[in-house]
Amino acid sequence: MPVILVTGATGTIGSKVLDILAARGLQARAVSRDPRKVPARPGVQTVRADFDEPGSLRPAMAAVRTMFLITAPVVPTTRHDLALLDEARRAGVRRVVKLSAIGTGEKIGPDTVGAWHMAAEQAVRDSGLGWTVLRPSSFASNTLQWVDAIDKGQPVPDLTGPGRQGVISPYDVAAAAVEVLLSSAHVGKTYTLTGPELLTVAEQAAALSRVTGRRIGTVPMSLAQATDQMLAAGMDRSAVEVIIIGSAWARAGRNAILTNDLATVLGRPPTSFEAWAYQHRHAFGAS
Repeated sequence: MPVILVTGATGTIGSKVLDILAARGLQARAVSRDPRKVPARPGVQTVRADFDEPGSLRPAMAAVRTMFLITAPVVPTTRHDLALLDEARRAGVRRVVKLSAIGTGEKIGPDTVGAWHMAAEQAVRDSGLGWTVLRPSSFASNTLQWVDAIDKGQPVPDLTGPGRQGVISPYDVAAAAVEVLLSSAHVGKTYTLTGPELLTVAEQAAALSRVTGRRIGTVPMSLAQATDQMLAAGMDRSAVEVIIIGSAWARAGRNAILTNDLATVLGRPPTSFEAWAYQHRHAFGAS
């Protein structure tokens, strides 16, 4: 029986894609460097594969006709996307759904937003497979990075200031991905996926305050401060540059984008940030 291959099986979106496929009783194959980290799900087979070991990708492709492609290298590169696409062509995979990011290819001064995503998208379009590209906006779940500061009673860092973004629930992104994986009607399309409203970081913090009953403030953080903190934490400089370019783009108001693409795919409106926050309120210390 043909199976759906899901990369990024332990990540924010890939794990939810697997949850939805399993709940629908569909056959899927989860790819991970460490299969022990992938929770067992009915109908989901887990295999070990490493993008940096092309030989390990070959067995993962058996009987695959559609795949969900997510790569999140520590150092931004298209090498992983290219490795998987090469094996997919050899194995006779017919369709690929690529998770990219909003703003890919846009310019902010001399810099290009999502330059490595742009190159990977082009590789997908040139692959000869039926393709669909998903470009989600900022994930609501990014605010989970604030939990430590909130627990300490500290304000959360605000890197994008007045810049508003169409913050989206990761579950909505995964649900859209599953619909696209299951229907060839989306081949050749690029969907920009956003939530239903534009929010600043301060407005997200205010929503969390309402939901949790905790006072959650924000403190401005400059791009230079963020750069220094990430480098001090040991992040690769090229990865830091990608984050800073994207943050500068959002800070300048360039990610104040709302679309109907998610409703087009799912036939329902996107989840609001406050609804997402309520669903996850206990993670933020709500009683």
